[in-house]
Amino acid sequence: MKYDFDKETIRRGTQCVKWDEAADPEVLPMWVADMDFEVAPCIAEVLQKRVAHGIFGYALVPESYYEAVIGWFSRRHGWNIQRDWILYTSGVVPAMSCAIKALCMPGEKVLIQTPVYNCFFSSIHNNGCQVVENELRRTGDTYEIDFEDFERKCADEKTTLFLLCNPHNPAGRVWSKAELQHMNDICMRHGVRVVSDEIHCELVMPGCVYTPFAAAADDCQRNSITLSSPSKSFNTAGLQIANIVCQDAEVRRRIDRAININEVCDVNPFGPIALEAAYNEGEEWLDELNQYLYQNYLALKEFFANRLPQLQVMRLEGTYLVWVDIRSLGLSSDGLTEKLLNEGKVFVNSGTMYGRKAGEGYIRINIACPRSRMLEGLERIATVIGKLNKK
Repeated sequence: MKYDFDKETIRRGTQCVKWDEAADPEVLPMWVADMDFEVAPCIAEVLQKRVAHGIFGYALVPESYYEAVIGWFSRRHGWNIQRDWILYTSGVVPAMSCAIKALCMPGEKVLIQTPVYNCFFSSIHNNGCQVVENELRRTGDTYEIDFEDFERKCADEKTTLFLLCNPHNPAGRVWSKAELQHMNDICMRHGVRVVSDEIHCELVMPGCVYTPFAAAADDCQRNSITLSSPSKSFNTAGLQIANIVCQDAEVRRRIDRAININEVCDVNPFGPIALEAAYNEGEEWLDELNQYLYQNYLALKEFFANRLPQLQVMRLEGTYLVWVDIRSLGLSSDGLTEKLLNEGKVFVNSGTMYGRKAGEGYIRINIACPRSRMLEGLERIATVIGKLNKK
């Protein structure tokens, strides 16, 4: 490999959420979704050049920014975006909240597919709307959509919006083109607009193909708003840049208004130039990253098969977040997570963050780190669970 993903980076003491959230310096974090890898050199170079200028006032977003977004999605995913469809903002979660504010009245229902990213719940509640869950159906080592329940929830006249996670966090699914089209057909039949969070869209395992929701069919594009950012795939979350892509001019106008009402219309000088560098020059780095993450996943699977065979690892098609079934231990998700933190000094996410019912009995493990660090964390997990088995 050209890039060294095995490099042991040091993040503790850098005001880093992932590493400094736990006060205990012995804790190994495998929780929040950011990576322990240095960014692609092309990103570091443009940021260093910008810092050398020494002045960091209010920033404009140039035309070259839009060209980079359009070129990336056309070249990599066959999705042809027009310039005026793009609205920029500071992050995917603010974008989600703006979409809900623009498209839903307080008291209306927003459909989600649980277990799902925890900010889906907070964004809906913060805008005065109700959460409706279409719980994903567990099938072997993966999940599928319960389309009968999905249609029943869409048919409720109070359901006006569907928040899709594509690829899905934490279930690890990369939805097929047919699944996307089927969801949209149901939504259109019942007047439900789709907002698709595609922040993990570049993190896809070999053999799996990500399809942008809007590229699945013409009707999908007309009925949807897509939220994207390079922040997960290029490890730039702290630079705070994201895009909202919407073909419908009136819907786009309403979302733009919500962006200004929520005061997330300004971005810093670093986010746009980092995006341009990533999308114009970072493709080789990203491809190697995905290969490394896949090898981490295979190493984790082998570890669990040999050391923790009583736990089932869900199939990972996309993201770097592994979903693990712990129900055979007889402990709650919160209980095991607390035990791992206190006794094993390893920090993972409890499944209940992603739905109290749908996430119970699972934990989420972040494998986006040097392999040696991941294996150390897995050893800590195995030690704690080994003690449970001896009781």
